[in-house]
Amino acid sequence: MRKRSLGEHGMQASVVAFGAWAIGGWKWGGTDASVSVKAVQASLDAGVDLIDTAAVYGFGLSEQIVGEAIKGRRREDVVLATKCGLRWDIETPTLHNKGPEHVIYRTLDEASIRWELQQSLARLGTDYIDLYQTHWPDPETDMEAVVATFEALKKEGVIRAWGVCNESSEQLQLAAQLGGIATDQERYSLLDRRQDDANLPLCEEHDLGFLCYSPIAQGLLTGKMDGKRQFTADDLRIGNPRFLPSVLDAVQAVLAPVKSLARDRGVSTEQLVLAWTLSQPGVSHVLVGARDVEQASSNAVAGSLELDAEELNVIQQAADAWPGFERFE
Repeated sequence: MRKRSLGEHGMQASVVAFGAWAIGGWKWGGTDASVSVKAVQASLDAGVDLIDTAAVYGFGLSEQIVGEAIKGRRREDVVLATKCGLRWDIETPTLHNKGPEHVIYRTLDEASIRWELQQSLARLGTDYIDLYQTHWPDPETDMEAVVATFEALKKEGVIRAWGVCNESSEQLQLAAQLGGIATDQERYSLLDRRQDDANLPLCEEHDLGFLCYSPIAQGLLTGKMDGKRQFTADDLRIGNPRFLPSVLDAVQAVLAPVKSLARDRGVSTEQLVLAWTLSQPGVSHVLVGARDVEQASSNAVAGSLELDAEELNVIQQAADAWPGFERFE
């Protein structure tokens, strides 16, 4: 498993990270906690030492599962990343999401960040977070105030590094100028490449880690979904225009040469896609979800998969052939 730095102000971590959104169950059709614990442990055993979770994933459940999974392991062998800024227990001026069970609001107020951090520490069973991140911007809190809070937490020793997620280029640039930021986390994949001309160049310029979430596009890039795929009622993908039958079939067509290459290499399509993603300029890490031991072990393989120039070109051509989700809107 290769390792890279989480930015100039971060630490070394496996290039493949365990993305812990799905194991929280919320928007993913529920979860089996015991199976999820084993999936996290399988990732760690396969060399994945970076785990990315968030307080809102399962409304605390994802962090609890991660905490259970790392219990008994040397704390220094695990790089824990989690997030703050989404609250479902209070009301703020900025609504984030309204669901049948929870109404979620955004806030990056210092008092709220500190309160959330204490809750996350308790659920994860640790006394410090390696990488603490804003989950979404809060229009009520200036970036200067957010940076000041995170820098204070660093000095207090309760976080080692900090970053932002889902942030605009302008605000990322400001955070970099203020100093101390280690990472930026954004949606990025073979099908989602808007960051090529946005935050990725900034991360290169300021030596920031760039963490890709949804690098296999919530399953689209496994090559296993076609227009016949059915989703359960509590799956976030049902009703999502990205998963219309016409889109699923178009993705299959784009992936055809990648699937052929995967068969020749004796690896999976998603492993090739992840290896290609990690080869993109500025990309440092990919965050990949796993619901069981088999998926977790498979994802880890991408962290040591080397692609030659010809193989990279095949996948690049597939990426360039994708017309974009906008075509299907």
